[in-house]
Amino acid sequence: MTPASPRSEKKTPARPARQRRKAAETVETETADAPQQDETPADGQAVTETDGGILFSDLGLSEPILRAVEEMGYTHPTPIQAQAVPEILAGRDVLGVAQTGTGKTASFTLPMLEKLSKSRARARMPRSLILEPTRELALQVAENFKQYGAHLRLTHALLIGGGKMNEQKELLNRGVDVLIATPGRLLDMFERGGLLMTQTDLLVIDEADRMLDMGFIPDIERIVSLLPRRRQTLFFSATMAPEIRRLADNFLNSPKEITVARQSSVASTITEGLLVVEKKDKNRALCALLRQDDVQNAIIFCNRKRDVDTLERHLTRQKFSVGHLHGDLTQDLRFETLERFRTGDLQILVCSDVAARGIDIGGLSHVFNYDLPFNAEDYVHRIGRTGRAGKEGKAYSLATPDEQKLLEAVESLTGKTIEPLTVKGFRHLEWRGEEDASPASAKDESKGQQRGGRNRKTAEPKQEDRPARKKQPERDPLPEARKHDHKRSGRAELLPPVPEKNGMQDGFGENVPAFMKVSFLPEPRDPSES
Repeated sequence: MTPASPRSEKKTPARPARQRRKAAETVETETADAPQQDETPADGQAVTETDGGILFSDLGLSEPILRAVEEMGYTHPTPIQAQAVPEILAGRDVLGVAQTGTGKTASFTLPMLEKLSKSRARARMPRSLILEPTRELALQVAENFKQYGAHLRLTHALLIGGGKMNEQKELLNRGVDVLIATPGRLLDMFERGGLLMTQTDLLVIDEADRMLDMGFIPDIERIVSLLPRRRQTLFFSATMAPEIRRLADNFLNSPKEITVARQSSVASTITEGLLVVEKKDKNRALCALLRQDDVQNAIIFCNRKRDVDTLERHLTRQKFSVGHLHGDLTQDLRFETLERFRTGDLQILVCSDVAARGIDIGGLSHVFNYDLPFNAEDYVHRIGRTGRAGKEGKAYSLATPDEQKLLEAVESLTGKTIEPLTVKGFRHLEWRGEEDASPASAKDESKGQQRGGRNRKTAEPKQEDRPARKKQPERDPLPEARKHDHKRSGRAELLPPVPEKNGMQDGFGENVPAFMKVSFLPEPRDPSES
């Protein structure tokens, strides 16, 4: 991200608290219905905004924090930062709703550092807690604390899956000011007796809509029940679905609601495009897109983890510099792959939606949707990885002819029509409706009937439609030796009776086995001899 021009050495005197609150209210009024800003900063960063000249020094932050912000080259807060920081410093609960890339992370990081700098932590009792849905987001928030708290003697700890439990427990035993955690690992540590949350009086729930999608809400509700009833809660989300509103009402106490952009809007710096191809042609179409466009670095999103692995192997065979990232990989491999991509060692990163939120890759030129997402809101977060900090970005998507409903859901959410792409060697296919798919399904059904599936039932033909059976030729009557009265004997014979004289044997002709030949006939016994 291109840093804003540094401030002059002459410091601007801080305004009185009343003027600061008035300035923040003015920003809120002006940005409520404001159009989309051209400059979209990365999370945790701020760039110059033409909002009346509000500076970070006007927000009531202390000199060590202002010095760290200035060293990073930032002087003007984004709208959500200008509105949220004074309210958090005043001790109010905050409900922040802003699209991805508007600086939500710094809007709660900076005031937390200010409040925590006035005291110290106790062993196993973190003073504040930040809940993140993924490990990558937790790592990014931890990096923000390092940067903005460079001149403060505050400690933080990461409590995420993949790390060694004993090492994390040892950090908590020393005492931490900020605990950044994913819900599952936090509850695991609590059940092992590794921490207490009776002194945690500041809670941040970040990316709440993502928490909802990943099924973390029951865990969060339990975590909230373990915290003190008198606490300050900060609730941030990119969207405000009805379920998110219900959660906010349960967790927050008379919150200050801050909304700085239209829900699920796409930055104006992003150029979108769509190519409809058959599923078997997706890999070739993606390679053609990568070669025909000036791709400096790109993230490719897939819906399924197995597709991430398959596509990564295919692109590697096509001589692309590519890595992959999804939830089934080990934590060390995920960190290593992400770091290689950040440093430019890898040009392309194929990943699942685990990396769709909050991952800030400076100067990302392209985002590709190998699959249209099942959840339309994920589309906004995916393409929000590019077109940041006022730079141009491109977001291209591939779709199959039977995915028209997924595209309609995306266009309905964003309020924009995605234009077709022109790719050499590929024709943009028409959508395939249900009526077009019916002949194919009927054909498949007939194939299934021919295979004779175990559970498939075929209709019985009517009596008059049944084909006439062929009349079987009459068999020759059995010879006398083969006849047997089963009704009278009550049993069936396994072999025919042995003939009483040598000769032709039915079924063997002249080649009668030796054991079936009779060399002599037994003579009847005289009863008087017994």
